Amino acid sequence: MGNEEIIYHTPVLLKESVDGMNIHPEGTYVDVTFGGGGHSREILSRLGEKGKLLGFDQDEDAERNIVNDGRFIFVRSNFRYLRNFLHYHQVEEVDSILADLGVSSHHFDDSERGFSFRFNGSLDMRMNKRSGITAADIVNTYEEEKLANILYLYGELKNSRKLASVIVKSRVTKKIETIEDFLEIIKPLFGREREKKELAKVFQALRIEVNQEMEALKEMLTAATEALKPGGRLVVITYHSLEDRMVKNIMKTGNIEGKAEQDFFGNLQTPFKLVNNKVIVPDEEEIERNPRSRSGKLRIAEKK
Repeated sequence: MGNEEIIYHTPVLLKESVDGMNIHPEGTYVDVTFGGGGHSREILSRLGEKGKLLGFDQDEDAERNIVNDGRFIFVRSNFRYLRNFLHYHQVEEVDSILADLGVSSHHFDDSERGFSFRFNGSLDMRMNKRSGITAADIVNTYEEEKLANILYLYGELKNSRKLASVIVKSRVTKKIETIEDFLEIIKPLFGREREKKELAKVFQALRIEVNQEMEALKEMLTAATEALKPGGRLVVITYHSLEDRMVKNIMKTGNIEGKAEQDFFGNLQTPFKLVNNKVIVPDEEEIERNPRSRSGKLRIAEKK
């Protein structure tokens, strides 16, 4: 099987992000979102014989894309456990860490995974199919207030309370098991002109909760800060405001909350210096080739 058949995810900002890693041939690098392996293949193409790359992915589908290369180590795990697995593989410090936080088109196009409202199928949304709760578990068991908070916080839905109320009332008479069941309940709450955008927000909110994405990102960013060598690069591509805010905060202040600490002279105390003060975004050509790249934002910081 050729690379073209294996890779299911066309990487966003591929050249810009790998350039931003400032790769030198003998270095040690981490791709915490291996996916289809597009970024990893580009990194490996720039490494020498003594270079090393670790690729993380919790999704079993990603294992089909493992690179057959002695310099590459695949870690079947959520990137929140970055530090643990670096210790396990006897890696004390790394030269650069790359994270592409987008959900690949492969997941959206697989009706069995439940990530998209375009298909019917089970309301699942787990990145790791071996464990955790599903989106169906959430809509069938969460209390109304908790459900409303998730829809508001992770989906930024203004009618989150109304949505939660309708979902809770509906599940009393019939368990919500499929995407079709779910859409039947929530579609009437959206006007036709904004229906797709609003449904995308609902599905995003549930996906974030199912996979504990914000908690995992917080743990990974904290671990990355500790794992990088002085002069090492943190390179992150974000796609929505919640994750982008966390990345921006850690790069500017060294913590997720964005609390700026200053020394006696008023200088900002942070482990990083920004490589690009302005976010890097895809150009029109890339957006035309891959419409999902439109919301991508690339941030790069270097450890002091």
